[in-house]
Amino acid sequence: MATIRASCPDCGDVELTTADVQVRVCADDNQGSYVFRCPECTMAVIKDAEQRIVDLLVSSGVRLSVWRLPAELQERPTSLPDLTHDDLLDFHELLHRNDAWFARLAAMVTR
Repeated sequence: MATIRASCPDCGDVELTTADVQVRVCADDNQGSYVFRCPECTMAVIKDAEQRIVDLLVSSGVRLSVWRLPAELQERPTSLPDLTHDDLLDFHELLHRNDAWFARLAAMVTR
């Protein structure tokens, strides 16, 4: 089993085994990172990793986890008008005008 040297923000350099580290790669944008629990302070540490670091760690026997971005990030409402500066000012005034702002706001919303 390979020994891996990594850095904890609190403890500095620590030595880990391949079983102590996990590599994570996003299938959508190919961004990589690795995560480990510091053997000194037990804090979870996450570090960004370039492709060459991902390849090196995986070839050394570190577990690889591939994940996807949530689909909700791609969803955008298309039927709603853009929020304008005037809308924001109206909302701000509504919040400060009275205590029943939420009831008035709810009455303004069309369903």
